[in-house]
Amino acid sequence: MLDHISLNVKNTTKSRKFFAKALAPLGYRLVMTYPGGAGFGIAGKPDFWIRKGKPTPGGSHVAFQSAARKKVDHFHTAAVKAGGKDNGKPGVRGHYAPTYYAAFVIDPDGNNIEVVCHKKGH
Repeated sequence: MLDHISLNVKNTTKSRKFFAKALAPLGYRLVMTYPGGAGFGIAGKPDFWIRKGKPTPGGSHVAFQSAARKKVDHFHTAAVKAGGKDNGKPGVRGHYAPTYYAAFVIDPDGNNIEVVCHKKGH
């Protein structure tokens, strides 16, 4: 089981604003900041961190789980409005699994951010 994950970002202010908006539909909030970074989480526990540094060449891939397909849709809309680049509109990805409903957005540093719901139907 993962406890937390961190991504290097070029501009922590820009990325903090992006992720605050993009992850809000999932219930994620900015929980903590420190010089050069920030932690986001649910119920006060940060499990997704950004920190100033050289982003991974080619970007990283991070997938957040959602309990509802509607939240996947809301994530995609919010992330694109926050400046992310569409990398896969919400929909079923049957080649992964029959109920794999996901959306993908490229963040300001080229990372592929995904939200997936494994439940059937909305």
